[in-house]
Amino acid sequence: KLPNKMATNQYKILFYVLLCSCVSNGSMDKPLNVIFLMADQLRSDALGCYGSKLAQTPNIDKLAAGGVRFMNAYTSTPSCTPARTVILTSLSPWYNGMLGYDSIAPRYPIEMPRVFSSAGWYAYSIGKDHFGWNSTTDAGISHGYNKTDIYDGLPIETDDYDVWLAEKYPGVDPLATGLGWNDYRGRVYALDEYFHPTSWVGRKAVEFIRAYDQKHPLFLKISFHRPHSPYDPPGRHMEKFRPEEMPKPYLGNNWDSNCNFSGPFSDSLCCGNVDEKDVAISRQAYYASTSFVDEWIGRIMEELKNRSMLDNSVILFTADHGDMLGDHFRWRKGLPYESAAKIPMILVWPPSLERGRGGPIATPRGSSKEEVTELRDVFPTFLEATGLPIPSSLNGSSLIDLLKEDCHSSSSWREYIDFEHSIYCNKTFHWNGYTSGKLKYIFNAYFAKELLFDLVNDPHEMNNLAEEPRWQSELLMWRKRLIEQFEREGRGPEWVKDGVLQRRVKGQTRSPHYPGDKGVGCLKSLPQTDDTDCNVNE
Repeated sequence: KLPNKMATNQYKILFYVLLCSCVSNGSMDKPLNVIFLMADQLRSDALGCYGSKLAQTPNIDKLAAGGVRFMNAYTSTPSCTPARTVILTSLSPWYNGMLGYDSIAPRYPIEMPRVFSSAGWYAYSIGKDHFGWNSTTDAGISHGYNKTDIYDGLPIETDDYDVWLAEKYPGVDPLATGLGWNDYRGRVYALDEYFHPTSWVGRKAVEFIRAYDQKHPLFLKISFHRPHSPYDPPGRHMEKFRPEEMPKPYLGNNWDSNCNFSGPFSDSLCCGNVDEKDVAISRQAYYASTSFVDEWIGRIMEELKNRSMLDNSVILFTADHGDMLGDHFRWRKGLPYESAAKIPMILVWPPSLERGRGGPIATPRGSSKEEVTELRDVFPTFLEATGLPIPSSLNGSSLIDLLKEDCHSSSSWREYIDFEHSIYCNKTFHWNGYTSGKLKYIFNAYFAKELLFDLVNDPHEMNNLAEEPRWQSELLMWRKRLIEQFEREGRGPEWVKDGVLQRRVKGQTRSPHYPGDKGVGCLKSLPQTDDTDCNVNE
C-alpha cells in the first residue's frame, strides 16, 4: 500500500503512470481490462443466482457461475449519490463526506476512473453516473473518465440520452409512459423499446466493444439505470411475469407499524400500506425491468467474447442499493433493511489471476463467500487485479483477499460494516448502523430508538430483538461500537455526548470531509411532531 502522504499529494498520478509501464499482473504487454457492470436499485433477492425462483436473469446467473458471489454485500449509504461516491473513492460515508442524498462533489483527492485513465487505461462510462452535468462543457462531470455517455434519468437535468433523443428523434416524448422518476407504480413502456434507456445504454456498450481498437487496456463502466423506477419494462418482458405470482411484501411483527397507514398516496411515496394488487403490479414491472437489463448484459458478454476480451478482463457486477418495494410498508431506498441495503456483488476473473497460472486466486468458480463486503471494496479490487498499488488512505479492501488460498486473508477480513443515511423522505429514514451479515444493529437518530435483527434466523427482519432480555449483551456491544466510531471520527456532541448516543432531529447530509466544505454542509430538519407518527412522505 502507498503511504498516506503519497496517496494525497499532487504527484501521485505520475507514480501510477510510471508504475503501469512495468506492472501488468503477469503480462508485461497486455494489462487486464476492467469491465464494471451495474444495475441501479437492484436488490439481490431479485436474481436467480441469489435464490429467487421467479427471476429470469440467466446472464447474470451465468456470471455468478463463472466467478464468485458475495452473499453479504451491502451499500453503506443506500441511495444513489452517496453510494456512488463510495464506489468512486473507496471511502466510508464520514470520510468521503456524503452522509445522505446530496450532490457528488466535482473532485476528490483519489478517484477510481482518474487513477486508471492516468495509468494508461481508456476509461469510458456508459449509463448512470449521477456525477452531475457541466452546463459549460455540455457534458457529464467526468471524475477522470476519458469519455462519458450518460443517462442519469433525472427530469431536472440534461444528459447524453436527452441530447440524442432530441437531436435524432425530435418530438418523441421520453416521459410518455406517465411515470415519475421515484414512482411506485408499474406500467408497460409506452414507446418502442428502441427508445428505452436500457436499450440505449446496452446498445452504446455493444457498439463500443465491437469497434474498440484495444490499443489501450480498457476500464469500461456500464451502469444501467433500471430497475430503478420508473418501473417501465417493454411489454414482452412484462408478459413473462404474472402479478399473482409475485412475492408478498415482508411485514414485521413488532416494529414497522409506524409506516402502516392508508392512502391516498403520492406517486413517489416513501411509506404506506399500498393496495395489494398495486404492489403486485409494481413488483411485476420491477422483475421485468431486471429481466430486460439481464438481456442486455448477455449481449454485452457475447460481444466481449466475440472480441476475445473475456480471457483478459476482470468483471464485477453490483448495484448501488436495493429497493424496498413495499417491504415493511416502505418504498424506494435510503433505509438499513435488507431490501434496500443488501446488494448483489459478483466477481469474475481471467485465467491469469488463478493460482495455477501464477495468480493469487484459489477459490473455485461458482463459489459463494459469506464475509461481509461493501461498495468501498470495488476500487481496491480493481487495483489489485490490474497490479496497481492500493493507497493506504482507502477504507475498502480487495475482494481478492477473500479468494486466496491462505486462510489468513479470510480470517483478517472485517467482521462487520458500518452504514448510515441522513434524513430522506421522512424521519424513519434517519439512522446509523452496523451489520455482520448475521446480525444487524440500527440506531434511528430521530427517535433515538434501536433495532436489532438476527439475520440468520430472521432474514426478512420481522422481529426487532432490541427489547428482548436475552439479547441485551449483543445490543450493548453494537451500541458501544457505534459510540466508539462516532468518537473516533470526531463527530461531536450532537452525535454522542458523555458516552451516550444522542437524538438528532436534524439531518446532516455532509461531513466536514466533503471536498470544499468548511462546515457540516447541508442540514435538514423535520417538524418535531409526535415521535410515533411517521404518516408523512416529505
